[in-house]
Amino acid sequence: MKAKPGVFDTSRPEAELVALAQEGDHAAYGALVRRHQDRIFRHLLNLTGSREDALELAQDVFIKAWQALPAWRPDVQFHTWVYRIASNAAMDVLRRRKVVQFVALEDDYDAPSQQPGPEAQLQGRQRLRNLDAALARLPAEQREIILLREVEGLSYDELAAALAIDEGTVKSRLARARAALAASDERMNR
Repeated sequence: MKAKPGVFDTSRPEAELVALAQEGDHAAYGALVRRHQDRIFRHLLNLTGSREDALELAQDVFIKAWQALPAWRPDVQFHTWVYRIASNAAMDVLRRRKVVQFVALEDDYDAPSQQPGPEAQLQGRQRLRNLDAALARLPAEQREIILLREVEGLSYDELAAALAIDEGTVKSRLARARAALAASDERMNR
């Protein structure tokens, strides 16, 4: 099927969409936004704990990315660059709050899986509540790196680019975050 004129298929190569967007093509940038908006929103929601903040920040992130797109370098993957913008925006909000709170997911949240039965859904929600509680006890920096690695699936080099830190720092920060998460989980299971 052909796409409508001015509408881009999100399956086109990211580098091609970015190059077109850098030339001012709004439809190409729209395809990039559609490709990444859910992951960025989920990341912001996990960091801020507020659906309203996450929605507002997600919009701001993609506006900032559009404005900064001419400065984007092809040696950095677009999605890690957008994660970096999102992480900075979320950390700014958290610093302004001074008190970091993590809100558990809603009770009616359906854990992503392939048609789970009611028992599997209940177990999934219980695991999410336990994970939410454990994550809530972590500092924002540790929670962020765990979420980017384990939920969003970023590689070490993508984490380094997204967080603007060295890959060695990524590894040590991730190890500390995992240890803190495991210790928190042990305390919960006692």
